[in-house]
Amino acid sequence: MPDDPAPADPFHDHDHGHCAAAVLRRAEAQARDEGVRLTPVRRRALEILLESHRAMGAYEVLERLSAEGFGKQPPVAYRALDFLVEQGLAHRVQRLNAYAACLSAERDHSPAFLICRGCEQVAEADSPELRAALADLSAAAGFRIERRTVELLGLCARCTEAGL
Repeated sequence: MPDDPAPADPFHDHDHGHCAAAVLRRAEAQARDEGVRLTPVRRRALEILLESHRAMGAYEVLERLSAEGFGKQPPVAYRALDFLVEQGLAHRVQRLNAYAACLSAERDHSPAFLICRGCEQVAEADSPELRAALADLSAAAGFRIERRTVELLGLCARCTEAGL
């Protein structure tokens, strides 16, 4: 969150319970302020995404929702995940064809995803410098950016130390 200093290891070195609780509080306040419904299935889908810092496929989310009585048809998960993405509460990580909870306090931002191919965790990083560079690049070309997603694949510090 913006008040928190950036952890040395964004994959492992932070208070996960605190960040998950902060995202849920933001989701509830945003839904209330914008007049949209954070239905039980939408809230539960967000909670599932917040359980770990890895991206999850829609069918994995559906499996969890189904086990908890929310329905077994794919539209259950896809509608909930689409809502979360539209509201800026989750991101679609294209490289993994999966979804990750948004950990930023800002609804509209330009995240960069650090994807560890070893432990499969995903860290969301915000880089104002990268955002500015992309804005300058697009402006020089007369291009209007509609969506920015940067995905970096590699190894987190722990996986690197483990020799993966």
